[in-house]
Amino acid sequence: MFRSAGVASLAVFTSRISGLVREGIMSRVFGAGMAYDAFVIGFRIPNLTRDLFAEGALSSAFVPTFVDYLKNRSKEEAAHLANLVATGILLLVGGLCLLGVIFSPWLVGLVASGWAHHSHAKYELAVTLTRVMFPFLLLVALAAQAMGILNSLNQFAIPALSSTMFNIGSITAGLVLGFVAGPKVGFSPIEGMAYGVVLGGLLQLAWQVPALLRAGFRFKLAFDWSHPGMRHIFNLMGPAILGNAAVQINVLINTYFASGINDPVRGADGPVSWLGYAFRFMQLPLGLFGVAIATATLPAVGRSAASGNIDEFRETLARSLGLVFVLTVPSSVGLVILGRSIVGAIYEGAKFQAYDTQQTALALSCYAIGLAGYAAVKVLTPAFYALKDSRTPMLTSVGSIAINIGAAIVLLRAVKMGHAGLALSTSCVALFSFLVQFWVMRRRIGGVYGRRLRDTVLKVCVASAVMAGAVLASSWTIHRLLGQSTASRLLDLCVSISLGVVVLYAVCRWLKVDELDMAVRAIGGQELRTENRFPSESAR
Repeated sequence: MFRSAGVASLAVFTSRISGLVREGIMSRVFGAGMAYDAFVIGFRIPNLTRDLFAEGALSSAFVPTFVDYLKNRSKEEAAHLANLVATGILLLVGGLCLLGVIFSPWLVGLVASGWAHHSHAKYELAVTLTRVMFPFLLLVALAAQAMGILNSLNQFAIPALSSTMFNIGSITAGLVLGFVAGPKVGFSPIEGMAYGVVLGGLLQLAWQVPALLRAGFRFKLAFDWSHPGMRHIFNLMGPAILGNAAVQINVLINTYFASGINDPVRGADGPVSWLGYAFRFMQLPLGLFGVAIATATLPAVGRSAASGNIDEFRETLARSLGLVFVLTVPSSVGLVILGRSIVGAIYEGAKFQAYDTQQTALALSCYAIGLAGYAAVKVLTPAFYALKDSRTPMLTSVGSIAINIGAAIVLLRAVKMGHAGLALSTSCVALFSFLVQFWVMRRRIGGVYGRRLRDTVLKVCVASAVMAGAVLASSWTIHRLLGQSTASRLLDLCVSISLGVVVLYAVCRWLKVDELDMAVRAIGGQELRTENRFPSESAR
């Protein structure tokens, strides 16, 4: 399972790096002004729906059910179930896309109400971009199902690389359509980037089709709404949609607040873009560690749950969470310390100015506080679905709405943190969700080796503190000598990150953090021992 996580991490690393290149190009071409603000909203609406249905409720409900069919029934029955789900996606999600195109003005007005009254040109542009990008939802829903099938067959690299195909396709097609074909057919460069998103989604799906064919899965229209597998998926998806809806409501709430922020320097243009650019950086460690580990964990815990082997389920979950903390806690520290160098090196230039770098780095620091919570929830939530418990994630997500609204109002109005307060409220939600889900899971399965995990977290915090000292000294020295140029920032990242990794590894080895060895062996492709690592320790 951890070897699979290593493969997925390398593939996701490629995806996230290509995503940063894509965002770097966008920042230099469009900056953090009206066009990119409108693009963020235009992309966010179908993207939130994607998170809600495609990569959220659908994946969480489909993968455990599909794994159960592969394990306990025939491959032909599993393939029939996959065709039923794909047909349902075409009908239901396709209809949702049509409704989204029709009601785009209302959706944009709901998410960014301030623009409709005070920035009408930005509002109209956001409506246009939303309509262009809504078909992306259908393509990515089919791609998410294909990813679920391949992951269930223990194929992780190809589906993980599909996001890289999206980034490459969207930026290439967007630049061609926006700056070459656009002037000839009468749409703006930012509209060309929107059409590029749709073509990138098509490439993301097409990339996975050959692997599906080699595995013996060929799509055929199939209709049977009373099929027991479909009924089971629908039963799981109902609470899952409600649970994921709460997450999306939190995002919409923060977007609503951000669209009303009046920055003292930039006014209404900037806060939405700064938050969007900052969260893109969060996708790198979150994808590398949270998503990759969760991707490899879900089929494993699904098989354990399907066979009723709770000891194996508990062991796999404990290992996964331990590895998440070992990798995300130092990443959070690194993002806080090196945020300005990272943002400046990737984004600053042309229309993206030094002030944009400063504000984006501030938001990134606040997002980074919740990174461990984000990643751990990515592992815990599918584990609940594998146990056929969709109620706990749903209730946790619903409770998070109140946490988010309360934190956002306090941080915006009482503390007056501006857009950074919205990033910090998002981190509060992530940490709250993790703590609640971990407590419930611990009671549900009779413990998750909590004391061992606590010791691991404490050791990693100590190692991260030592690493922070080394990185701070390195970064300060470089900028003291060379100033704040692009070259000095790149040198800072190369030297400080390398030094931080070496210091972290050395201290973790000295403190005997077992999960570090697992991470190294997974990346190296070595087999991992399957026996219980905690034979003498109580599961609690």
